[in-house]
Amino acid sequence: MLRVGVAGLGRWGRVLIDSIQGKSDKVTCVAAVTGRKERAVDYCAEKGIELLDDYSELLTHPDVDAIVLATPHTQHVDQIVAAAEAGKPVFCDKPLTLNEADARRAADACKAAGLPLCVGFNRRFLPAMIKMKELATSGALGKILHIEGNISGNGALRYSGDHWRASETESPAGGMTAMGVHMMDAMMSVCGPVASLRAVSEKHGTDGAVDDTTFATVHFTSGVTGVLTTMFATHLLWRIQVFGTKGWAEVRDQERIEVRLLEGDNSAEEFPGFDMERAELEAFADTVASGAEFPVPLEDAIHGIAILEAIVKASKTDTEVKLG
Repeated sequence: MLRVGVAGLGRWGRVLIDSIQGKSDKVTCVAAVTGRKERAVDYCAEKGIELLDDYSELLTHPDVDAIVLATPHTQHVDQIVAAAEAGKPVFCDKPLTLNEADARRAADACKAAGLPLCVGFNRRFLPAMIKMKELATSGALGKILHIEGNISGNGALRYSGDHWRASETESPAGGMTAMGVHMMDAMMSVCGPVASLRAVSEKHGTDGAVDDTTFATVHFTSGVTGVLTTMFATHLLWRIQVFGTKGWAEVRDQERIEVRLLEGDNSAEEFPGFDMERAELEAFADTVASGAEFPVPLEDAIHGIAILEAIVKASKTDTEVKLG
């Protein structure tokens, strides 16, 4: 059983803990630290978690085997480096950092310490996404032409002005760090790395500091084209569709995949109730325990940060940005 210490007990930190605590035979949370300790006392007591005062205490705790980060993005790189120096493997919720240089620094620190660094792109674990990738890479859809993704929600309408996500520093290019990086990773998992892109990020429906309408047109190194959209002030949506010369496949709302072929049977399949957070944390436990390959390659996570930087740059300069 991998015993983890969790940094960050906001909404997402609790989602991660709730997915495993008392449910998994591979990983459990034994200690935690958060910026507003008084808000987490009852929660930690209920979950049987020791609530600490400072991140450094988490790193030196004798019962903590590994660290799980659910903290603001700007804190990740220093927290990862400190964990590596303390000999603790790290599971970091996305995005890894906010720029590629920091992502490399974090990865290099863990590599030097001989420790895994795993990044929480939970959609890689969805059965529907796994099936879409198999269809795209097996040739069942023919030559892949284009991919579209839309991940949207209402965060810009919900976050109060003092919420850390409500700042342009933590949320550059609108919903990209909260949502868009997930879709970009899903698109990369099917089509590979990105060669160049253009982007628009604007504010149309909110008064806060963060954009609410962001999209990018993408050229993948493979020659496939794509469009990524993330809206930050509308109803929740998850949709990704890949088009090939033999037909298309679409995953909608994460649980349903529909396939339409020019020749052959058309189909739809649903995978309800899958716990992707538990799946990713148990995969992290397997990586720590046995060196099993984590389903999200670290180089993909780092490339995703380069893409995030390119989207921010392209949206501010109205130019095509090349990667690599």
